[in-house]
Amino acid sequence: MGVSLHGAARAYARDSAPVTPEQAMTRLIEGNMRYVSNTPINTDHSVARASRAMGQSPYAAIVSCADSRVAPELIFDEGPGALFVVRVAGNFLNEDGLASLEYGAAVLGIQQFVVLGHSGCGAIEATISAIRDRVLPPGHLPALVNAIRPAVYDAMNAGTDVDNLLDAATLRNAQRNADWVVRQGPILAPLHDAGTLRAAAGVYDIRTGEVVFT
Repeated sequence: MGVSLHGAARAYARDSAPVTPEQAMTRLIEGNMRYVSNTPINTDHSVARASRAMGQSPYAAIVSCADSRVAPELIFDEGPGALFVVRVAGNFLNEDGLASLEYGAAVLGIQQFVVLGHSGCGAIEATISAIRDRVLPPGHLPALVNAIRPAVYDAMNAGTDVDNLLDAATLRNAQRNADWVVRQGPILAPLHDAGTLRAAAGVYDIRTGEVVFT
């Protein structure tokens, strides 16, 4: 993904693509409503395949958990080429994810980021367990725990009871990362300050299919 793709990305058709962050959010919300009601309109993924070969022109970036039950293109009823998706267990951002989003904003012209948590997140549960039991999981899993830990502490410090801690920490984790990413220089913060880039936090309910944004 070199900057040389910039021209090809711009050449890709944007017939009805959102041109503002507000329009992007509206399209995401409407797509999720179709998903929840099982009335999708993006079912033929062969449409515009030849045009997509010329470059990509996504209108939103989604930072999603790697959970196999979370598929952003389905959740927002979009076909290939519409969403720029960064996935990692626990939907948090590190330097690699930040670099991907910088590419999305600076080269592809994306104006709306969404950090998408989800119900029953195993990475959040593992972090809560590690804090409670004071035992880190094996292998490289402590990297996930340490990235998510601040959100769990936020939820605990807010007085969240044990039964609601997972949901509260999931929401807080999405919010923390959405707030953090648009404050990162030298690329994203100036775009955010100029009003051409926004980030939202959302939580996907696996049982109902609904995304609630904050």
